[in-house]
Amino acid sequence: MNDTVLVTGATGFIAQHCALQLIEAGYRVRGTARSADRGAEVAAVLEANLSAPARDRLSSDFAVVVADLTADDGWAEAVKGCRFVLHVASPFPRTPPRNPDDLIVPAREGVLRVLKAACEAAVERVVLTSSLAAVMYGQDHDHVFDENDWSNTDDPRIGAYEKSKTLAERAAWEFIAALGSGARTELVAINPGLVLGPLLSNDWGTSGELVKKILDNAYPAVPDINFTMVDVRDVAAAHLAAMTVPEAAGQRFVCAEANHSMREVAQILADRIGPYGFRIATRKMPDFVMRFVALFDRTARLALNNLGVRQEIDNSRIRTVLNWTPRGAEEMVVAMAESMIDLGVVAPKP
Repeated sequence: MNDTVLVTGATGFIAQHCALQLIEAGYRVRGTARSADRGAEVAAVLEANLSAPARDRLSSDFAVVVADLTADDGWAEAVKGCRFVLHVASPFPRTPPRNPDDLIVPAREGVLRVLKAACEAAVERVVLTSSLAAVMYGQDHDHVFDENDWSNTDDPRIGAYEKSKTLAERAAWEFIAALGSGARTELVAINPGLVLGPLLSNDWGTSGELVKKILDNAYPAVPDINFTMVDVRDVAAAHLAAMTVPEAAGQRFVCAEANHSMREVAQILADRIGPYGFRIATRKMPDFVMRFVALFDRTARLALNNLGVRQEIDNSRIRTVLNWTPRGAEEMVVAMAESMIDLGVVAPKP
């Protein structure tokens, strides 16, 4: 197979897994990074995790180009000769930004830069990594969410990250629609929930903060917070399927296994990782304590919209159209924890 796939933001958690699966499947991968040094780091990560046959092809099947979502330079060269684009790159902060536009503007402008370059290069299909943040927020939760739902960006409760993902995805669909029926480039959106699963490097992203804080015993109790979760390996597999399945064109896909509580995650870690010497709290934190903690902890503030809320999803479309079967909560949680231990991200406290 000689098809070349551009993977934007190749240094990121999801993008690394996409690149890994693409190379294993026989594709050539071109990744974007904001500097050549970061690109070299990705190559080293892939070399350490590929199977032996795929590793032998790495020098010919993987390359990095420097391109930044905030600038036009480099994108025409990045997409040149690519059959597909996986646009994974998007800012995702570990703490809420002081100015929401620090997230919203680069997310929206970045997706438009990538789409414009892809269309001009006659790329066959772009798969956009969106998020359930573009589906489930700023509206009532007594509802099973599916691909027909959009987050309400006018609701004052919605955070900057949720707003950025919603506006960026809407901008992508509007851009493609404006091209009309003669457009040669198709668009698909993958909307993952909280992404767990094994790290390939010590860049664990915002999603990994949940598991890291529990393993670090950062809080004496566990907040009543629920997350719709998915394994990163399943997210990458969804991107690859969305790239080639004909029926996926023009669709968005809720990409998550199910909703799970933070206490459920903590209990899995206590049962499976606790024996390695980790002290893991599993009792419930009162809501008023969590709200107080969030006054001083900006990471905790990101999760306040999920406090006491259970968001149910319907993932039947992705299961049917992409023939997708996700891993369960225990497998994804334990895989992330074990990889954090192996990479030295966390360690038992003496």
